[in-house]
Amino acid sequence: MGLIVNGKWVDQWYDTEGSNGQFVRQDSRFRSRISSEDGSQFTPEAGRYHLYVSLACPWAHRTLIFRKLKQLEDIISVSIVEAKMMENGWEFGSNGDPLYDLDYAYQLYLKADPSYQGRVTVPILWDKKTQTIVNNESVEIIRLFNSAFNELTGNTDDYFPQAQRAEIETVNDRIYNAINNGVYKAGFATTQDAYNDAYHTLFDNLDWLEERLSNQRYLVGDRITEADWRLFTTLIRFDAVYHGHFKCNRQKLSEFHHISHYVNELYQIPGIKETVDLQYTKIHYYGSHLTINPTGVVPLGSDQHFDAPHNRDRQY
Repeated sequence: MGLIVNGKWVDQWYDTEGSNGQFVRQDSRFRSRISSEDGSQFTPEAGRYHLYVSLACPWAHRTLIFRKLKQLEDIISVSIVEAKMMENGWEFGSNGDPLYDLDYAYQLYLKADPSYQGRVTVPILWDKKTQTIVNNESVEIIRLFNSAFNELTGNTDDYFPQAQRAEIETVNDRIYNAINNGVYKAGFATTQDAYNDAYHTLFDNLDWLEERLSNQRYLVGDRITEADWRLFTTLIRFDAVYHGHFKCNRQKLSEFHHISHYVNELYQIPGIKETVDLQYTKIHYYGSHLTINPTGVVPLGSDQHFDAPHNRDRQY
């Protein structure tokens, strides 16, 4: 765990002293779009872009899901970093970096911008033509994948439909602050008060989610939208990692009736199972966060099965 300072990598855990023990996430820096519009620096082209991800990271997982759903596997190549993130940050490891034979993701950030300072995060959407980072904000990447390449793939499935965008954004905001980022606020808190606040906010909102899913199949409307996939990547990791490692232990997600059925249904969408690797995920969290888990021991449990039958025909 570290960051780039004055052009050099520094191995440094998150500083929570100035935030009363609360974890504060850094904003993404690279925020360009891919567009067919005249004058666009980045245009939709097959083979031009490369995606760097970790299978452990819920933010990166979103982009893998959209790459799968939008049939972009032959359009956008992908690299998976090593499971553990140690003193040098994300490592390319034995698989290597296919583009520049780099060892670490921070070198890629400095290649894109030698003046960059801050955390080095995944996902990274890279442009091979101009040799720079297009975008490292997962929300913006999945929205690029949702529509920018439609003419190349012929896939016009829309997970961010215009008519529902206002409600999707409202739901996204609540879920991001309380659940997606909420588990990290609990897990990375360094004071009891900060942890308590994050813990109660998280479970209050999981109770809200359980109630919402008791009355409707998906988060917004009667079909799967971006909001569902943005939530799914946190929920699928909950019992394996966040319940124990991040002390989010009021109850397991599998003990929520409606939420657990909802996760099972999303997991069983064709192609989604192939984007999930919970063993890799546990190795990353338990083996990398030595401030939280000093021994680096990775727990064997809990065995989870997301292909259990669920009522696909339930009416709300």
